[in-house]
Amino acid sequence: MVPASRATTQIDVDILDTRPSSKPNQLIERHSSGPPQVLQKRRSKGYTRPSILGPDNVPLDEENPDLITPPSTDQGEVPNLKWPFSLSHNRLSEGGWARQQNTQAMPAALDMAGVNMRLKPGAIREMHWHNTAEWAYVLKGDIRISTITPDGQIFVGDVSEGDLWYFPEGNPHSIQAKNTTKDGAEFLLVFDSGTFSEDTTFLLTDWLAHVPKHVLAKNFGTGTDLSAFDHIPKEALYIFQATPPPSDPTKDMVIPNNTPVSYTYPLSKVKPVNCPGGTIKVVDSRTFAASQKISAVEVTVNPGGMREMHWHPTQPEWSFFISGQARMTIFASTGNARTFDYQAGDVGYVPPSYGHYVENTGNTTLKFLEVFRSGKFQDISLTQWLALTPPALVKAHLGLPDEFIKNLSRVKQEVV
Repeated sequence: MVPASRATTQIDVDILDTRPSSKPNQLIERHSSGPPQVLQKRRSKGYTRPSILGPDNVPLDEENPDLITPPSTDQGEVPNLKWPFSLSHNRLSEGGWARQQNTQAMPAALDMAGVNMRLKPGAIREMHWHNTAEWAYVLKGDIRISTITPDGQIFVGDVSEGDLWYFPEGNPHSIQAKNTTKDGAEFLLVFDSGTFSEDTTFLLTDWLAHVPKHVLAKNFGTGTDLSAFDHIPKEALYIFQATPPPSDPTKDMVIPNNTPVSYTYPLSKVKPVNCPGGTIKVVDSRTFAASQKISAVEVTVNPGGMREMHWHPTQPEWSFFISGQARMTIFASTGNARTFDYQAGDVGYVPPSYGHYVENTGNTTLKFLEVFRSGKFQDISLTQWLALTPPALVKAHLGLPDEFIKNLSRVKQEVV
């Protein structure tokens, strides 16, 4: 926390101090009372940004250096494409909590939304359903999930850190933290609609609490005996504490799993593809058959590296930063570009076809997820495009040297 006495210190926002830090991912202090040590200046020709003389939210500035001191290449209008989960309202329950990002938080993220949820050991996210597909990534701990299809086929399975699950829209399901750790489990949920709200899902207890008991008796065949329904909660449980499930998922099954595909995927056990500057793990409907509407890439970027310049032809990208810190410039066509900075716990969003890269700006490995509203992952590499286009055409556009064009990689590098 920056002391209040420093919150009104004059800041020369025309200067970006790029000294390396001895501490992992520590942002450089630019608010000392003395003059900053200048190693790099971001200054457009003939343009100087004014210093901040009045009150200023210094910690927020330090997390967003490329907004307060944007690169000279940024210009035009680009909507906000960053949302920290730290700014989301946290819905607290007896067994855990949940916070979300949707169009109310980031209006530009029209096609996808996310929820960050924590469950204590044994706690249950109430049996429910919704009209959007759900893709999940386990951040910590071990989880038991269950679901049923419209054909009455059942699936019960376990997932651990780095693994996935997927539920098609409308299919009811449950999520329960196992007691393998004292902290329970935390996970990320991603939905294929920007307007999704965790507060408007269809909950089992909520429905039964709003149906007359004699109707319940007729539905379940109990005749005139209504006593079985005396303990139905009057309010939805949502997240609540319960007895942890048995360690063996088969002991939790009423009948053996009989769905044609698995609704879990062991991404943690998939061998990553090595790239010049890091690694990638691609998962889509070709490898995780159940996930017909959402695909993803788990990316690591070494210090000094970056996810190469690229775009996705028709798919919006919803990003979540797991560790490290990053910078992403998003090109929105017609001279519009904006640079954003991201830390662990932040959500990013890139509309379809917007050009971008993701650069590791820290001194530890950057790890993040790219999640897409599409059953198949696709991207177009800028370098590969130029390398495979007639050289004379590339030179006519960019004036690049012949030797430079000749040496462009004809294979996607993904992370450089």
